[in-house]
Amino acid sequence: MAGSKATFDDEADRFEKPVFSAVIRPHRSLSPQGFKTMMALVCLISVIASLPFVIMGFWPVAGFFGLDFLGLYIAFRVSYRRGQAFELLELTPIRLLLRKVSERGEAREWQFNPLWTRLDREADDEFGLQKLALTSRNEHVVIARDLSPEERETLADAFGRALSDVKRGY
Repeated sequence: MAGSKATFDDEADRFEKPVFSAVIRPHRSLSPQGFKTMMALVCLISVIASLPFVIMGFWPVAGFFGLDFLGLYIAFRVSYRRGQAFELLELTPIRLLLRKVSERGEAREWQFNPLWTRLDREADDEFGLQKLALTSRNEHVVIARDLSPEERETLADAFGRALSDVKRGY
């Protein structure tokens, strides 16, 4: 009797175990250390460039250099904050989960039956894969907006294979 329970648990685990899982995050080309270095250089250049104006008595110009520095700093901080958003895509034999988490931590979640779900691709001959979407019955959800066309293509190929495997009973 105990052997049949273990088999049932193994079977249930098999259906809950992810066949495909991906976390999609926006790309940030500048590391935190690179950001600090760049801001130090911009600050140094601003100070050096404003010194002649201060010496000539045009000190308000130095303030405008400071405003440029502040604007650049704020723009990068906003960009890094937006970089905290992510999408989780997880496929099991019985469920497809899509969770989108904003930079503020607000989460939206969709669950699809993999047998009824398809991956729609919108490609451009010149610019590559422009849009990926999950479609199931009346729902159409765009995914992987933050990826480049090449990265979107790689994701679409891998996820498409996994979805096909699940539909065939892998």
